[in-house]
Amino acid sequence: MIKMNKRLEDLLLAAGVLTQEQLEKALRIQQETGERLMRVIRHLGYITEDHMIRTLELQLGVRQVALAEIAINREVADAISVTLAERHQVIPIKKQGRQITLAMTDPTNFDAIDDVHMMTGCEVQPVIAAEREILRAIEQAYGVKAIVDKAVNRLRIEDQTAMVEIQTADEAPVVSIVNSLISQAVKDQASDIHVEPEANHIRVRFRVDGVLREMVSLPKSIHAAIISRIKIMSGLDIAEKRLPQDGRLKVQEQGRDIDLRISTLPTILGEKIAIRILDKDNAVLAIKELGFRDNNLLRFRQLIGHAYGMLLVTGPTSSGKTTTLYSTLTDINSADKNIITVEGAVEILLDGINQVQVNNKAGLTFANALRSILRQDPNVIMVGEIRDTETADIAIRAALTGHLVFSTLHTNDAPGALPRLIDMGIEPFLVASSVLGVVAQRLVRLICNDCKQSYTPEPASRERLLLGLEPTAQVRLYRGEGCAHCGYTGYRGRIPIHEVMPVTAAIRKLIAKRAAGDELGAAARSAGMSTMGEDGIHKVMEGLTTIDEVIRVAYTGL
Repeated sequence: MIKMNKRLEDLLLAAGVLTQEQLEKALRIQQETGERLMRVIRHLGYITEDHMIRTLELQLGVRQVALAEIAINREVADAISVTLAERHQVIPIKKQGRQITLAMTDPTNFDAIDDVHMMTGCEVQPVIAAEREILRAIEQAYGVKAIVDKAVNRLRIEDQTAMVEIQTADEAPVVSIVNSLISQAVKDQASDIHVEPEANHIRVRFRVDGVLREMVSLPKSIHAAIISRIKIMSGLDIAEKRLPQDGRLKVQEQGRDIDLRISTLPTILGEKIAIRILDKDNAVLAIKELGFRDNNLLRFRQLIGHAYGMLLVTGPTSSGKTTTLYSTLTDINSADKNIITVEGAVEILLDGINQVQVNNKAGLTFANALRSILRQDPNVIMVGEIRDTETADIAIRAALTGHLVFSTLHTNDAPGALPRLIDMGIEPFLVASSVLGVVAQRLVRLICNDCKQSYTPEPASRERLLLGLEPTAQVRLYRGEGCAHCGYTGYRGRIPIHEVMPVTAAIRKLIAKRAAGDELGAAARSAGMSTMGEDGIHKVMEGLTTIDEVIRVAYTGL
């Protein structure tokens, strides 16, 4: 244990690695610059960092740790503030009972030890680590929080009066905050960033693997500056605060272009901003990478191989429908096909495919665009979403007149898409004649490979019930324990679960009779369709996801 009367300079003099003359020069420079004595001594070339660490290790009996080999637990790191960690160059790496292990560049920094003790209420057990490793660990553990806290401090948030004056968002700290949020979101593979005004602060959340995570809290006093900065970046009107606005911009992150879609929304507490992150590298996959099991993949390929007819992809928002359709168009694209899309917002530009973006203000609706597309001699048409009767009617008739039509609907399952079209006013015989099939999908989170663990479910567990297993049946399931790589969630990445329903002759007869979704589903299952829940269970048995995740996504209400 460190003796409280042992200073760094005394230890280095006693070890003979520093002369009195060298020490006096280092102390003078320290007084002039305010730099840490340890860093001044290293910069003067009197001792290398490795030599200093070995000296302190021997003199103090403090062990050295290699932080590069340690996964920092964010909950343990959060025991102290980012500001304290950066000021003293320390980071907690372990907490057991009332003792906290603190990695330090300078274990003789008793102010740091006292500050950590006061903040955590724990006895501090110091260990020593290289400065570069501690700085990297701080960045990894706190991520965007470190940058944001530093920028907020530069803005002198304690001076609320001065902060009210910041409206143009040209100040470097505000730019740093916005850039760091975008950079961290891309690094975390987030699909969305939400900047939300609350009564006393701004809440920033990322949607990662379909689940919102609270990332950082910002002072309410910089709300106007943050909103203005994002508007300036995306070409929006910074003076318009009463009406929603939509914009987009392109940024470079991690060596690749990332498209961002910006949406503003006035709320009673101020403007809210949602940023959708569109990563082209991950937006278009090969069909075999879309997560279809072999039997579903075979059915899907048969459906998209038709010369004409309609294929519908259903699911809620952010269930991967656009990825499925973009990947399908890319797969069937060839020089002898004229493929045209009409989309609410073109998310990714596809080579060799003509893409049209609707503009309701200018009168270019889905229905109007679709009428014009039919005069362009298309082979394949993709309608981003069937939202109204007019669009549905034109798309159905296009499918009946020699065109292959792809589109999406918001329904809970595949069978429910057919009654939905009839409810929109389409005659049952037209639905029966035009629709080739329906694919429904949801996204479930994948178990993190870095912390994946096997386990045997209890005899009376919900897992065994849903998997149809006897209490004594031998089975190994998997789950993530949580680690730094997955943000301690146990999950990293997502995969779809599907139900692929070809419209058979029996189903066509039921459509003509206006059969309900349940009856259509029973007929589809009799013809070999697996439900999304069943597909999810197969992926559980393959060790890809967990039964809890499948229940969350596909068994709502259980």
